[in-house]
Amino acid sequence: MPEVTGAPAREDDGSSAAVLGRLGVRPADAELTVVQFSSAFCGPCRATKARLRQLQATRPGLAVVQVDAESHLQEVRELDVRVTPTLFFLDRTGTVVRRRSGAPRPAELSAVVDAHVGARNGGVS
Repeated sequence: MPEVTGAPAREDDGSSAAVLGRLGVRPADAELTVVQFSSAFCGPCRATKARLRQLQATRPGLAVVQVDAESHLQEVRELDVRVTPTLFFLDRTGTVVRRRSGAPRPAELSAVVDAHVGARNGGVS
């Protein structure tokens, strides 16, 4: 079951950041880092990935990390990823500020990114 759209991340003892760090996620390098867990045959994953690429083109402070869930089963279990796509939104300190299970609508995704990252060209999405 997808989590509530735009819901803040659950309280975390820092273990999510450690697990994401093992996957090469470096949140200090961007205003916002989005980590997307996907699977090969997931249509919504491809659509979400394409939207993130579009957002990244106009938001220089956005970093995106794609993770193949099937190749990282231990991390999937540790992070309780049950649905693809699952997105983790991390601020510069590595804090998970949002988590979204299931494909977000494009406008939702833009709103979350825009809340944390400045846009080029007046924020046109």
